[in-house]
Amino acid sequence: MSTAQANVASSGSEPQSRGWVSDLVSGLLVFMLALPLSLGIAKASGFPPAMGVLTAMVGGMITSAFKVSPLTIKGPAAGLITVCAASVAEFGGGDEGWRAACGVITVMAALQVLFGFLKFGTLSDFFPHSAVHGMLAAIGIIIIAKQFPVLLGVEPSLYAGEGPIQLLLDIPRFVANERLHIAIVGITGLVILFTLPLIKVKALKKVPAPLIVLAVTVPISIYWHFKETEQAYSLVKIGDFWGSVGLNADFTHVGTVAFWKYVFMFLFVSSLESLLTVKAIDNLDPWKRTSDYNSELKAQGAGNIVAGLLGGLPMISEVVRSSANVGFGARTKLSNFFHGVCLLLAMLLLIPYIEMIPNAALAAMLIFAGYRLAAPKEFIHTLHIGKEQLTIFVVTIVITLAEDLLLGVAAGIVVKILFHLWNGAKFGSLFKAQYTVEQKGDTTHVTMGGSTVFSNLIGYKKMLNSLPRGAKVRLDVKSTRLIDHSFSAFIDHYMRLYNEAGGDMRIINDEKHVPLSKHPLATRKLAG
Repeated sequence: MSTAQANVASSGSEPQSRGWVSDLVSGLLVFMLALPLSLGIAKASGFPPAMGVLTAMVGGMITSAFKVSPLTIKGPAAGLITVCAASVAEFGGGDEGWRAACGVITVMAALQVLFGFLKFGTLSDFFPHSAVHGMLAAIGIIIIAKQFPVLLGVEPSLYAGEGPIQLLLDIPRFVANERLHIAIVGITGLVILFTLPLIKVKALKKVPAPLIVLAVTVPISIYWHFKETEQAYSLVKIGDFWGSVGLNADFTHVGTVAFWKYVFMFLFVSSLESLLTVKAIDNLDPWKRTSDYNSELKAQGAGNIVAGLLGGLPMISEVVRSSANVGFGARTKLSNFFHGVCLLLAMLLLIPYIEMIPNAALAAMLIFAGYRLAAPKEFIHTLHIGKEQLTIFVVTIVITLAEDLLLGVAAGIVVKILFHLWNGAKFGSLFKAQYTVEQKGDTTHVTMGGSTVFSNLIGYKKMLNSLPRGAKVRLDVKSTRLIDHSFSAFIDHYMRLYNEAGGDMRIINDEKHVPLSKHPLATRKLAG
């Protein structure tokens, strides 16, 4: 237990002492959000739609048995649609591609568990913020491109196999080939999702937006007799869910380069996005609990082994559902468990009603999720941090759209390193934490040298974690040539938690560092 957690425990305000009713209510509300999103994510990924629900079920009921972040919700994520769909297509598409992708997911999950035992959770700190956010924005753009024709009811054969750039270029063709009734349903759902945040009615804000979309669009599709008048692709199709659940993972491609390429793409994207979500939700936790990243990897890996073997998508700690969980008043990981139980009951009792959901409504939800990842405000925010950050952000997006996620992030990291060298950092200082620690009276004095940047942040974090808790600490940066945004964001968060737990940590001698923008956490370089 961290000092911060110990202080909370001693105050008598541990959430467990308040009962489980709040977790039950939150779990039920998150279930209403998770059900349609899980269906839509699975369908967009090339998996049978109900396999998304299977993953969310496993994420809720299996991972809750582990030491996991108390307020995060585990399940399929829009951010993995791109990798999932590409892997299914790589192995032949259809049931064959789906089962081969499940084999990839299962092997990836075993590595995820291993990484947890090897304490690789801290490696998430290595990746620069701008490159990670660029990766997420690119994923958002890809989701929008892939779901736009679904929103309009375009015949799937007209866009099968197209990449994101071609899909964006084909938007006029999709508009020309829309099916009016399906398009009206999809656009109605999209309008609801974009206008609801603008409506200042407290009662509405307590209802999950996807539930409102379904409450409006399902009756419209029934009124227009979608089941009788539209093609089969217009409605969700579950089929014999329980008959399809079994050992679906296919490992026959394990000896191919493609198999291992997707293993590492899944491992990288799912682990990184999940750990970033855990970090974000810890910041929202009213009880200021700090999650164990390595335990997260173990739990997530165990859940992914089960999901992969049975035919499900990979799971992560998903940010939208986790944020909603906090907002709904969840207190412990029981809320994640209850949301999984509700999904199980839905698959037992509600399949005929779920098959009344129009796919265009699910597409609207996914387009909205993609927009949240790639909204104009993300570009503006990155520009405010610094022009060099926007360059890294955009390069990551462009390379990801043109090639794939791994190359996109790698390109962003290379551009970041080039900027550091341009701004005076020595190459040798980029990958080694250079510091001395001295005890001066009642003060622990840490003198930092070289550069403090994303690529050596793990070394600095290890040093900081070795310092005594509740002490007086001064971080002296008078000899530091460059302090980048990733390090500034990390140390700002670290100092806040350290000081809230009773310590006194401050940065000193940073007056001669010139910021590259007006943002308080901008990259700063030593003048002269």
